[in-house]
Amino acid sequence: MSGARTGTRLAGLGHATPARVVPNAEIEAELGLEAGWIFRRTGISERRWAGPADTLSGLAADAGAMALDMARETCGLERGEIGLTVLATSTPDHLLPPSAPRVAHRLGLGASGAVDMAGACSGFLYALVTADAFVRTWGRPALVIGANLLSRRINPAERGSSVIFADGAGAVVLTPGGAGGMAGMSLAADGLGYDLVHIPAGGSSRPFAPDMPIEDTRMTLTDGRALFLGAVRLMTETAQAALAQAGLSPAQVDRFVPHQANARLMDAVARNLGIPDARVVNSIVRFGNSSAGTIPLSLSLSHQETPLRDGEVVLMSAAGGGLTAGACVLRV
Repeated sequence: MSGARTGTRLAGLGHATPARVVPNAEIEAELGLEAGWIFRRTGISERRWAGPADTLSGLAADAGAMALDMARETCGLERGEIGLTVLATSTPDHLLPPSAPRVAHRLGLGASGAVDMAGACSGFLYALVTADAFVRTWGRPALVIGANLLSRRINPAERGSSVIFADGAGAVVLTPGGAGGMAGMSLAADGLGYDLVHIPAGGSSRPFAPDMPIEDTRMTLTDGRALFLGAVRLMTETAQAALAQAGLSPAQVDRFVPHQANARLMDAVARNLGIPDARVVNSIVRFGNSSAGTIPLSLSLSHQETPLRDGEVVLMSAAGGGLTAGACVLRV
């Protein structure tokens, strides 16, 4: 079925992170943890946290600018040709309005629609599927960004979130034409895990109140083990389904870019799929977990280290709050 459709091309990649580097030792000292505790349990050595002047829209725009510059170099794409900008984030500048229009304006995308997508850790893949369909249907390029400033949603007293979450952004540009693009995809959701990771207050069901404890406006993990098991299951199942749709086996995957939740989860999914460690992209050791930002950030960093080749098969898989999950297979 996918072979009959007009192809898309991955024309640009970009990423951005705040300047502030936060090593494990700083957090371990604040939480009274022994040296090495964080790395042993998460695979993280350091992460980036935003400074006072950093904004989500600014970080997203920086990643988008890098991807757009690459697209101009590779295929002569001008910014005025972008028809859609999708920003996957759980930490917009404001609850209202969405941040994507501000990002598009900062990037000079005068002919682009712009919208936020709140899909938690799998938000970038939902945004990518949406953008791929837009490009194939309407023949216009799209910019997809995944970005978060999770350091501003951490409950510093809660060990589970303090040691993992980070800030970062990544972006891709999709253009019409060519034989590449999305070869397979699978999206999933399991609402039984709705409250496994959440922010208790601030939504319409429980609005902000003057006497509200600050902890109620920060992320909380209610059952880390259940979240881990659910994410492993959903990432594995969606990856298998996406590969089957593409008519590919795990052995044909050249580069596996999983959501960088923690190293144990990534290892478990790769092991379930039978993908060797050498083909698994790992950015969590230096950049932590920025939710929807991890996959595009990791893909861009990986391309910088080892450039993507024409015909290369890239598998991406993610799962997180909601529970939402998804996987995509891209042919470069």
